[in-house]
Amino acid sequence: MSGRSSGSSSPVAPYLQVAPLAIVMIAMVGIPLATVVLLSFWESDGISIYPAFTLANYREVLTSPVTLSLFLKTLQYAAITLVCTALIGFTCSYFLVFHVRDLKWQIGLFLLCTIPFWTSNIIRMVSWIPFLGREGLFNGFLVQMGLTSAPLDVLLYSDFAVILTYVHLYTLFMIVPVFNSMAKIDPNLVEAARDAGARPWQILCYVIIPLTKTGLALGTIFVVTLVMGDFFVVRVMSGGQSASVVSAMKNEIDQLYYPQASAMAVLLIMVVLLMVSAVLRIVDIRSELAR
Repeated sequence: MSGRSSGSSSPVAPYLQVAPLAIVMIAMVGIPLATVVLLSFWESDGISIYPAFTLANYREVLTSPVTLSLFLKTLQYAAITLVCTALIGFTCSYFLVFHVRDLKWQIGLFLLCTIPFWTSNIIRMVSWIPFLGREGLFNGFLVQMGLTSAPLDVLLYSDFAVILTYVHLYTLFMIVPVFNSMAKIDPNLVEAARDAGARPWQILCYVIIPLTKTGLALGTIFVVTLVMGDFFVVRVMSGGQSASVVSAMKNEIDQLYYPQASAMAVLLIMVVLLMVSAVLRIVDIRSELAR
């Protein structure tokens, strides 16, 4: 009886199960995104928006040296932040998995990495200003130790401050997936490689890193998308001396040039999607997670 009822279940049932999530995704993501794409083809004079189809917004963005330089600057921020967070995240995860044997200590040290995230991103970002400023703690330490004769201006309101803040804010997004992937590595594989005469760097390159590529790929997606979509850190930590694509979009919105801002948003989404697609082509995350 139960077998007959299960075999005669309606083919519409799977669609009904997916429908609530699909409706939410369409309402919260699909419709706003479609609105931005549609708006990017409209015209604007800074006062009113005209629903006339035009490619002028995209032509202006793609031919503007300023806009292209902002895209390159944003990609530069994302690349440097990615390298720094990958090195820090991999090192911390490697230490926790292969050098901390006690599970309680592993959990405790891992939670210690999450403590800064118990506070607001804005608070953690602004806390660098009194530390890196000309009269800040770090410059005071350098002058008192005789390492510099005057405070360093490069520490704050510069690209260094922007990247340092990005690394501070987003390193945990690399540590979590890398630690999760590394914790699944069978210790017997490492012992077998060591017994076979492999050196530590060979074990790292040919055993640990290949088995951690899923975590590195997920961390890369998290970090890149977060950096590419940020403008507040650049505005505050650069002191207005630098900018990103999103900060330029914010300026266009403030001046009521919504179509131009929408065109920049669409191009930025395309760039991020291309980067994420490249990562997914290198690492098949779904098949790796299914193991």
